[in-house]
Amino acid sequence: MLNEKIAELLNVQINKEFYSAYLYLSFSNYFSDKGLDGFANWYRVQAQEERDHAMLFVQYMQNNDAKITFDAIGKPDAEFDSHMAVLEAGLKHERYVTGLINNIYAAAYEVKDFRTMQFLDWFVKEQGEEETNANDLIKKLNLFGSDPKSLYLLDQELAARTYAAPSLVL
Repeated sequence: MLNEKIAELLNVQINKEFYSAYLYLSFSNYFSDKGLDGFANWYRVQAQEERDHAMLFVQYMQNNDAKITFDAIGKPDAEFDSHMAVLEAGLKHERYVTGLINNIYAAAYEVKDFRTMQFLDWFVKEQGEEETNANDLIKKLNLFGSDPKSLYLLDQELAARTYAAPSLVL
């Protein structure tokens, strides 16, 4: 049985992951409205990943007979004044999620919940990748975003991203 505090933190994380999916869908809509379908695709795939992250937490909770509580998912702030503002908001959000995962890990360590720590190991690694990807997008937009032809090529690169479901064994 999961420690009460750990179960509470995992429940919060489920809702944060669903919020992340909403946030990235709002980013996708922003880029779609701007005619940057590749950027829109990249964030649509990102939203799918976040939804699956939430479902991994749900499955983990179910596997541990823990009560799951779904809260209302907040409306993302969808007002952006530039492409860069969206990408920077994405990086900021990934850093926030990394902090959440680290807090759960620290709490699990405190109560010697090694099973939850092992479960979270995948998410710790994943968050490192998420932050790197978000930072790389910012670097690429800084390099290529001011030139329309280069922005077009970057958009085409992002259009090629496909979704691959996580392969985490619970």
